[in-house]
Amino acid sequence: MSALFIALQHIVPQHALSRLAGSLAASQTPWLRDAMIARFAAAYGVDLTEAARGIGDFTSFNDFFTRELKPGARPLADAARFILSPADGAVSQLGPITGGRIIQAKGRDYSVAELLGCSAAEAARFEGGRFITIYLSPKDYHRVHMPAAGTLAATRYIPGDLFSVNTATADGVDRLFARNERLSCRFDGPDGHFASVMVGAMIVAGIDTVWPNTFRTHVSAPVDEDFAGQARTFAAGDEMGRFYLGSTVVLVFEPGKAEWREGLKAGDPLRMGEAIGQRLTV
Repeated sequence: MSALFIALQHIVPQHALSRLAGSLAASQTPWLRDAMIARFAAAYGVDLTEAARGIGDFTSFNDFFTRELKPGARPLADAARFILSPADGAVSQLGPITGGRIIQAKGRDYSVAELLGCSAAEAARFEGGRFITIYLSPKDYHRVHMPAAGTLAATRYIPGDLFSVNTATADGVDRLFARNERLSCRFDGPDGHFASVMVGAMIVAGIDTVWPNTFRTHVSAPVDEDFAGQARTFAAGDEMGRFYLGSTVVLVFEPGKAEWREGLKAGDPLRMGEAIGQRLTV
């Protein structure tokens, strides 16, 4: 079944399908919007008790999907000591960066340079560092937050495929997170230079940030933005972006800056703001 699912993803028009899903998700037509929200919430068991607004208060399916939570719904761990989970989801993989490569699944890996869309020399600064990949399921809260304090240095929007990012596809598609469309965000802070990469997926209608940006989804060429000197500084736990349907976040830290929480492993559920690692720069 997994092989058939992956084969179909190679065949379907990924970007056309995603654009169609995006137009439906953005619709403010009451009957369509309300039907989509109600059926989605029931099918995936979305916990609406923690949402700041009721099910009838959303302007579109996208508005519902990127819903904000009630104050206090995601208490933050002590950011003076810990690296925080940037999102709700589950650990896909985590570990050291060795030979410039990140583990995707058993027998599959990809390069840091590919993921970030940078040169091998730039990627080399992460050699011996740590990565963690977090998968956001459809029912999860889909805003992405800062894992540590930092000042935005640069972003690169990288066009690519739009394969699903669930476990079956991660196990069966080479270089999945380095070939899907994605936004690489680079920061400088007390925990050194680190990256948070928002990876798109099948029927993802968009990726957005809390800062003004010029990129658009489903484009044909990379979009680079330099934020040096703009002082866009964030505290650990601050919102940095959101997904309109779908996806995955990959964090990358330099060596000697972070160590993942003892016992944390692939498949473990996470909630935004909980401690996923120990800061080594305290």
